[in-house]
Amino acid sequence: MTDGKTGMEFRLAYVPGVTPAKWVNIWTERMPDVPITLVTVPAAEVVGLLRDGGADAGFVRLPVDRDGLSVIPLYVETTVVVVPKDHAAAAVDEVPVADLTDEEVLHPLDDTIEWTVRPGLPAFTRPATTADAVELVAAGTGLLLVPQSLARLHHRRDLTYRPVPDAPQSQVALAWPTDATTDLVEDFIGIVRGRTVNSSRGRTPASSAEKPAQRQARKPAQKGSGKRAVPAGRRKKGNRPR
Repeated sequence: MTDGKTGMEFRLAYVPGVTPAKWVNIWTERMPDVPITLVTVPAAEVVGLLRDGGADAGFVRLPVDRDGLSVIPLYVETTVVVVPKDHAAAAVDEVPVADLTDEEVLHPLDDTIEWTVRPGLPAFTRPATTADAVELVAAGTGLLLVPQSLARLHHRRDLTYRPVPDAPQSQVALAWPTDATTDLVEDFIGIVRGRTVNSSRGRTPASSAEKPAQRQARKPAQKGSGKRAVPAGRRKKGNRPR
């Protein structure tokens, strides 16, 4: 990827719940000659995909095994409890963990929240996926705690969710293989970090970087036509008649 970008592509993986649209739109505007390919991947598989070269970078949910990866934490999500609309929790603005003590709480195998002690009572089964767990909540067989974006992703008319302010939270991060930090990866990092077109790290040509200094160096020449400036007081003194 060091011989130019024309004809290349950038492969971006992302886990469910993450919406990469705003970054993809900026990429498309800045890099019209480099198409971006999106790869949706389960949270448990995204690290393996990056290590196997299946994507150049990816949005992951922390914690992940960082061996061989560079990781930039981005934002933290509110944890919510998904409940049927007729559940008592639907009548309040938020639900403390203590209020779930007597509730059966589902723990899907793809859970992305790092729990020290899980709240509530263990459910009768561990569903394989968050989507399966949402179906069980709709069937009235338990409640589910997830990052808010996943509650939105699996929205159903018969379910709602409420924030759980004292629950652990899920953090989204950008990750990529450290030994594959290409120019394209650097460009995408710049977009995610909010850099402008002219401030991408290490991508500004030397000639462009020198222009402000060159303009500054030329200012005295423009004002004094190449001559050293003389204090105004001395010029006046020299013009007095003898």
